[in-house]
Amino acid sequence: MSQIIDIAKIANDLQNFATERDWQQFHSPKNLAMALSCEASELLEIFLWLTEKESHDLITKPDTIEKIEHELADVMLYLIRLADLLKINLPNAIEKKFKLNQQKYPADQVKGSAKKYNEY
Repeated sequence: MSQIIDIAKIANDLQNFATERDWQQFHSPKNLAMALSCEASELLEIFLWLTEKESHDLITKPDTIEKIEHELADVMLYLIRLADLLKINLPNAIEKKFKLNQQKYPADQVKGSAKKYNEY
């Protein structure tokens, strides 16, 4: 899954989309964070009450996969819009967080464990 996402282009497209609709007035950091949470909850709702196996088997259900695609896209779009508004460079933030997680979760200490970093 080696795909390149042009975050700057998407951020620009989102800014234009909001401007054309006069929606920038609603795009405060607070509102965007709340919208992001709502979209993530809509994604969770798809998986609600499914067993682990049923959740894996969704790959064979094109209609459900399409719903998941839409919700993932919504989450990503709100995330990019929020980061852009707050002038956060997402690729840099992701790289820094990944390095931090490597330090917090050394493979030799946490392998096969779902415990939080302060529990092992």
